[in-house]
Amino acid sequence: MTSSLQEVPVRAGDGYTVTIGPGLLDHCGELLIRSIALCRAAVITDSHVAPRYLDTVAQSLTRAGFTVSSFVFPAGESQKNLTTLSDALEFLAGQELTRSDCVVALGGGVVGDLCGFAAGCYLRGIRFVQLPTTLLAAVDSSVGGKTAVDLQAGKNLAGLFLQPSAVVCDTDCLKTLPPAELADGMAEAIKTAVLSGEALFSSLENGPLTGNPTETICRCIRHKAAVVEEDPFDNGVRRTLNLGHTAGHAIERCSNYTIHHGHAVAAGLAIIARASEALGLTEEPCADRICSALRRSGLPAGTEFSPAQLAQAALMDKKRRGGSIALVIPKKIGNCEMMTVPVEELESIFQAGWEDTACR
Repeated sequence: MTSSLQEVPVRAGDGYTVTIGPGLLDHCGELLIRSIALCRAAVITDSHVAPRYLDTVAQSLTRAGFTVSSFVFPAGESQKNLTTLSDALEFLAGQELTRSDCVVALGGGVVGDLCGFAAGCYLRGIRFVQLPTTLLAAVDSSVGGKTAVDLQAGKNLAGLFLQPSAVVCDTDCLKTLPPAELADGMAEAIKTAVLSGEALFSSLENGPLTGNPTETICRCIRHKAAVVEEDPFDNGVRRTLNLGHTAGHAIERCSNYTIHHGHAVAAGLAIIARASEALGLTEEPCADRICSALRRSGLPAGTEFSPAQLAQAALMDKKRRGGSIALVIPKKIGNCEMMTVPVEELESIFQAGWEDTACR
């Protein structure tokens, strides 16, 4: 096994370790056996990931002594729904998994969200582990225990909190990602850097990851782990991790989910950064730096959808509480705060941060 792996402990739920480094899928069985006893392991993945990595993972788990089965569903955000969730649950039941067994999420954010939700529902909860294969899942969604599927009314409206028992992140998977998917992950990494501070942000503002991404992933996870440990159920400081997501989710919905999550979050981050400056909410200018960092990573800093369209779509955002909604406001790099606003003000806030397509 590689000697360059790094481990980040997450003290949430029963506690677990995120292991990061190259070549780890070949050794995922021996890594996972440190956290869970030998059992039946149901691997859930999608049609894009399965041809590349399913055999490798299944063989590694089998060598370690796990009994392996697999469920593959069509790739895409459109499949993160109650129908696919039902199919996954029926699969787990058909395999006669018990509470002593586990589910393995092999893939990106869609796979991890759906797999975790299925694990949390089945038998009122069985263990699951995350094997993220995208940068977005590695730096963000595989850690923290948020699981969900989309409803017709909006994104991630049905879900639960279930911390994984382990996360194994093989950085070699990033080598096979197309540029658009790598950019999706950079959006979440840049978002984390705006929250974290200058050290991480300055390392990302000149463009996509180069060389060994292990350290960047570790730094992102350390920030998220600290936030999740303080607020595991998203009632306080963890809500800052939604920076850029109110407008971002609205953009996804307006596009009927044809715009990738990371690209939508990038545009949402740019909108709220510009709006914060225009409305005099910032302590020091940061919008230009944020927008430049996004563009250098191949991400948008604006959207074709109007402020009115975004405001209407955001009414179904899960951060809404009655007639108000919580926005995350970047005061400066490394300092973001929650601000609750009436939903009637959303359009004017988005307008303050909106740029037309010529400026993107």
